[in-house]
Amino acid sequence: MAALLAAAAPVTRERLDRFVTLTGLSVTPANARQVIDHFTVLRRWRLITLVVAVPPALLTDDPFYLVVGWCAVSVFHGVRSPAPISRTPGDADVHRRAWLLGSAAAAVAGVHLLTSRDVTPALLAHAGIVVVVMAAVPLVARRTSAGPASGEPGAAVRAGQAAGHWSARGLYLAGTAIVLSGVILTPGRPPLPETPEYSSAKPAPKWTATFTTVRGYKEPTCSWSGHLDAPCRSWRVNGTPFPQAAPYVIRPGGAPRLAPFVRSPDKKAVVYLGRDDRRMAYQDARGVHRLTGALADTAVPTPAFLGQNRYVVLNGDGAQVIDTRTWAPVPVPGARRVHDLNGSGTVFTTASQVLVADLWGRTRMSLPLRKKVKDSPEDTYHLRPDGRRLVVIRGREGRVETFDVTTGRLLRGVVPRFRGDDFIDVGLGWSEQGSFLVRGAVSERVYHLDLSTGKLWRRDG
Repeated sequence: MAALLAAAAPVTRERLDRFVTLTGLSVTPANARQVIDHFTVLRRWRLITLVVAVPPALLTDDPFYLVVGWCAVSVFHGVRSPAPISRTPGDADVHRRAWLLGSAAAAVAGVHLLTSRDVTPALLAHAGIVVVVMAAVPLVARRTSAGPASGEPGAAVRAGQAAGHWSARGLYLAGTAIVLSGVILTPGRPPLPETPEYSSAKPAPKWTATFTTVRGYKEPTCSWSGHLDAPCRSWRVNGTPFPQAAPYVIRPGGAPRLAPFVRSPDKKAVVYLGRDDRRMAYQDARGVHRLTGALADTAVPTPAFLGQNRYVVLNGDGAQVIDTRTWAPVPVPGARRVHDLNGSGTVFTTASQVLVADLWGRTRMSLPLRKKVKDSPEDTYHLRPDGRRLVVIRGREGRVETFDVTTGRLLRGVVPRFRGDDFIDVGLGWSEQGSFLVRGAVSERVYHLDLSTGKLWRRDG
């Protein structure tokens, strides 16, 4: 409203005195009307542009439109002039340099805004107006640099020169104001609605769940985009939330997947992806140990336990094995996935083979890698502590095969005889007595398996 009143006010004597002082023009009866008409036209057009600019400024809460409404006349009045204005005095160079400096600063700031923020309609509108003004100012400046038309009376010539000087000064100052305000002024943000007292946001849990034995665990069951603190959004260990584990990972080109979470065969430890720091972590009754640095979702590995829970393997683009006693990495060159590791050697797979290697990396035995069938368990491989036998559990058939590592020959293949509907879940390696241990998938009971006959038995204690 104040801008509209200022634009509608008539030309005052103080304004004319200021014009005379800055231009050095002597106002006479012959040129007074020419000077007054110049300012009257500018005031009239400024009032019109402000009337047009006020509604969008109020609707968008963006003061930039008021700056444009006030300054646009000084920029575009020269464009609509039917003939060139007189040559401007040399002190206009100061305003031209200010314009060039302001334009360079606005260009740099504008590029930064467009590349570092989300592109919004308001930002695009600012950019469009700034580009138009930056193109218009040099055009008008070229028109004002021409000499006056010949044949005019001397007083009129001097008045035209003074008006040209004033217009050139206003052109550069108004253009600088518009381009700088275009990158400085931003739309106002409406206040956030107050949250009702009865529905205050519940913060995500920050406590760390602990355990001694992982009797059971369950995966998240609800949508990945729901509330972070919903019980179905977290892993559950022994029936209680396990909030430190990330529930999902998001990878390009597919739906979110469950984040890695694996329990050790002896149920004493778990490995998972940390929810807050996105690092792979090992946790048991003693506490949490970080296994990696922060990981992008596309680089999250698949964890597994090896060697009677002695080792953790992180399978991915390059397999990484970590000793849980010393937390030192165990190098396995060329491995795509490591299946077992002990004091006698390593079992790992490449793109097409299953290899048994000694601790120096020399290959002792190889088998062709079977292609995994959809929805069937993968084959698992277990190396006896003395390195002489390799046990392969065929996930598709539930068959247990024993190989001689030295010769690579198949010694025996058996199918364990469980009671009822139970079947083999996982191999647990060798017991201290030298027998191979397996766990039932339904009963979760641990059995000793005779690799020659397939007979199962249990020894309590």
